[in-house]
Amino acid sequence: MCWAIAFAVTVDTASALNEAASGKVLAEKWCSSCHLVSQDQTHASAKAPPFGSIAKRPDEELNRLSFFLLDPHPLMPNFNLTRNEITDLVAYIRSLKQ
Repeated sequence: MCWAIAFAVTVDTASALNEAASGKVLAEKWCSSCHLVSQDQTHASAKAPPFGSIAKRPDEELNRLSFFLLDPHPLMPNFNLTRNEITDLVAYIRSLKQ
């Protein structure tokens, strides 16, 4: 029984890492024109919060981020992200939490 729990935790961890890695690719492709999405990025808009700052927000606010990204907003381009892409993007942002 113990090995089953360890396996489930390993699978969940691997899944979260895969989601975050996919989310980073999406962030670099779609979000980096405005947001600072990684530490090695050299410039971004001063009007868009850096992903590192977003990651520091309370968990309940990060949980709502998925719903925020489902609807187009006037200040953000409408990229029509899929639910899986949004999940990956939020996983990447969560991975930046320090």
